[in-house]
Amino acid sequence: MTHDTGSSHAMRRALARARDGKALDAAEAEVLLGARGADLEALSAVATRVRDAALTRAGRPGVVTYSRKVFVPLTRLCRDRCHYCTFATTPGRVEAAYLSLDEVVQIAREGAAQGCKEALFTLGDRPEDRWPAAREWLDSKGYDDTLAYVRAAAIRVLEETGLLPHLNPGVLSWSDLQRLKPVAPSMGMMLESTSTALTEPGGPHFGSPDKDPVVRLRVIEDAGRVGVPFTTGILVGIGETPADRVESILAIRRLAREYHHVQEVIVQNFRAKDDTAMRGAEDVGLEEYLATIAVTRILLGPGTSVQAPPNLTDLDDCSRLLAAGVDDWGGVSPVTPDHVNPERPWPEIERLRAATAAAGLELRERLTAHPRFVQGSLTRDEPWIDPRLHGHVAALADPTTGLAREDARPQGRTWQEPDGGFATSGLAASRGRVDLHASIDTTGRSEDRRSDFGEVYGDWAAVAERATRSATGDGGAAGAAYGLQVSTPSDARQALARAEQDPAGLSDEDYLALLTCDGDDLEAVTRLADELRRETVGEEVTYVLNRNINFTNVCYVGCRFCAFAQRKTDADAFTLSLDDIAQRAGEAVALGATEVCLQGGISPALRPGDYARIVRAIKDVQPQLHVHAFSPMEIATASAKAGVSPRAWLEELREAGLDSIPGTAAEILDDDVRWVLTKGKLPTAQWIEIVETAHALGIPSSSTMMYGHVDHPRHWVGHLRTLAGIQDRTGGFTEFVPLPFVHTNAPVYLAGVARPGPTLRDNRAVHAVARILLHGRIRHVQTSWVKLGVDGTRLMLRGGADDLGGTLMEETISRMAGSEHGSAKTVAELREITDGIGRPLRQRSTTYAPLQPTS
Repeated sequence: MTHDTGSSHAMRRALARARDGKALDAAEAEVLLGARGADLEALSAVATRVRDAALTRAGRPGVVTYSRKVFVPLTRLCRDRCHYCTFATTPGRVEAAYLSLDEVVQIAREGAAQGCKEALFTLGDRPEDRWPAAREWLDSKGYDDTLAYVRAAAIRVLEETGLLPHLNPGVLSWSDLQRLKPVAPSMGMMLESTSTALTEPGGPHFGSPDKDPVVRLRVIEDAGRVGVPFTTGILVGIGETPADRVESILAIRRLAREYHHVQEVIVQNFRAKDDTAMRGAEDVGLEEYLATIAVTRILLGPGTSVQAPPNLTDLDDCSRLLAAGVDDWGGVSPVTPDHVNPERPWPEIERLRAATAAAGLELRERLTAHPRFVQGSLTRDEPWIDPRLHGHVAALADPTTGLAREDARPQGRTWQEPDGGFATSGLAASRGRVDLHASIDTTGRSEDRRSDFGEVYGDWAAVAERATRSATGDGGAAGAAYGLQVSTPSDARQALARAEQDPAGLSDEDYLALLTCDGDDLEAVTRLADELRRETVGEEVTYVLNRNINFTNVCYVGCRFCAFAQRKTDADAFTLSLDDIAQRAGEAVALGATEVCLQGGISPALRPGDYARIVRAIKDVQPQLHVHAFSPMEIATASAKAGVSPRAWLEELREAGLDSIPGTAAEILDDDVRWVLTKGKLPTAQWIEIVETAHALGIPSSSTMMYGHVDHPRHWVGHLRTLAGIQDRTGGFTEFVPLPFVHTNAPVYLAGVARPGPTLRDNRAVHAVARILLHGRIRHVQTSWVKLGVDGTRLMLRGGADDLGGTLMEETISRMAGSEHGSAKTVAELREITDGIGRPLRQRSTTYAPLQPTS
């Protein structure tokens, strides 16, 4: 592809817009990639200005950073076959498939002796999938996979040397990131390019499944969802086009803005190497490389660091890299070579310092996590760095700047803090607004949003764009809000006729027609649902006498629909002690309760053993009380923090006395919708895995769906289908609970992204179609009086629902969101609901066994 020259109108226009601070589109950015000579100087001047703004914004004007590191090549085996790589090799060319733990520690010790503070773990992607030698080595040492060994090696480095691991293990899943976050302050993976052409025959990524751009972008996004400080970047000159480069930079920018987790973007120039398939390819020219750096800096803006490896360019040209917008040199090692580019030795740090000073800038050492993540975690309780690493990081960090203390020398520290539970984690006594479950109905909230509203949820413009993509199209009347065409009367009637013959056997289009119908057709659908309810469970309306115990509302996940979560310093934040939890359980029993439902925020203060302690605190004093506790999100996070599988964690909790789990954290089981709603919550596949694991262990659960936000009825059909499939496989769901979205204080609504909850028509359709689609699978459909009120609840009971759920005694979550219908019901109030529709009321157990009513 040819570029416009400096005399062209397009170049002049693009330079002028960049100089004026205007947002550049992809076409303009592509033009600027062709800047050479005087145009490149003009472009670099703009990039320098943006770089200086970045340094000022970061609180370090005039300071360029680097990390003093050692390079730990844990394994050089890889399942990929990149055509430019000399790092990856075959088993016959290495003494062992992996470095031993002693070898890893020795490398780290040598680095610590030279003042290094970072241990960069670089390795091939999942070599055990390709090389039997790798699988055999792992098996012989007792590791399930390479990532288990990475985790073990990182812990050894932390405990024996004090160096901070930065992990580059390649493609990771959401659960992999959760598994590794407790042992590393930061991680990374190069995007390289969004070009799919590079993966085709003849391309440098052909035969490398982990280089699929879709896969790599998902990893970067999952890192944002998990809250990992992340390094990524592009590789320039491997066959991509200028348009590909721009697309790659913009893809990184989108994720950086949405999750705020990208700490630096590396712009790495290709260097041809002997003994590779690309040994004859030309290296990227210096001016082309500089133009790419400058465009990257301008497109990313001042919020993200731009790095260029100093060993891949002559030291004499480093001043030009800085002028093009570079503000970080990345990791530089005084001990180990660059194993990925062994022919290019690291510059001596003092020479790099002199070259930086020659450009009018000061070189300072940082840690593997950049200062904003260090300070955010250590001083503002932000969840970037796992609490188990805080001591390691604080020992090396300058508390004022978040940079490294250059005089600090790493020393080994215990990684797993003593798990003394609530007492040692500062939860020995209840604290905060512990009366919120009652006072929420009287004095209300202190504020309508948490104090970090502007940061914790990501960039709202990016969220809104994603929400629009998840629900587009044309529609009218009731379906317009969903981007769907409302079903025609004939569609609905034909679907209804088929439903009368085979309720659970319809097509998706038939269920969609039933969900989007209105008027007389909706009345007919609800009548059918009510007949199926009567046929399945009879006329009785059931309830459970229970108490909700929300043991903490401190949470840093950042779910965008949740008004319950608070930072621990917020006025409405609270955490209950074990004694207070046990006391509330005792109060519930005294009032006749047979169940307590426990849910809380994902608080960094909670340690792996705390969940079992909570259950035991209740069972020790009230052994007969059914403990219905911990959502799949809590289970996923707690098990990852403990370093065990969800199955092992659930087995421990079952031994402690856990009886069942709530099927919450489901929201909508569609990842496109989930990422708009939840930012950091677990993917659909992980939710399913945890629920099915619980069922396999004999732990039943409820099932739920929260609707009426950024979803549409087609998502509802898919969600119900997913639940039906799980029930077919496990039979472990006790009921289905439709949860209308309460919008009032929900962040995603306050930001203008979500609609204000479902309509009455929506509520009736969802309850009715749930009864129809789940017929023969899930016997009970519950309606939420907390969210729907008396009149709404009666309508649902006449349209397929048969259960009122619990009396609750405390329901802070919905009230924090702005529900208008109270946080507790007496049995008399529930009976008033059912008397109004002429139906009998019966008390039940959590698993729907009949009980004698409590007097």
